[in-house]
Amino acid sequence: TMLEIKLTIKNKLGLHARPSALQLKLLVFFVSSITLTSGNETVDAKSILGLMTMALPCGTELTLSVDGPDEKLLRKASYELFESRFGEED
Repeated sequence: TMLEIKLTIKNKLGLHARPSALQLKLLVFFVSSITLTSGNETVDAKSILGLMTMALPCGTELTLSVDGPDEKLLRKASYELFESRFGEED
């Protein structure tokens, strides 16, 4: 079963190159598939190009969907990364 979680981008600069790269560094350790959906656009969260083309600003609400053998761990790790504002101060 696919797991979903609602997230809000909290860092001031949004999902730009640095947070996208951090997300990808995290995802390389998981085998489950993961997508991000904002509005009617869905991208593979393991694709830096996909993440960058979404151009998600601060305050954007999105849905993270994970599916696979380690989906619960992946959902938790991704949630914590978003909640930490990707390590950015604002």
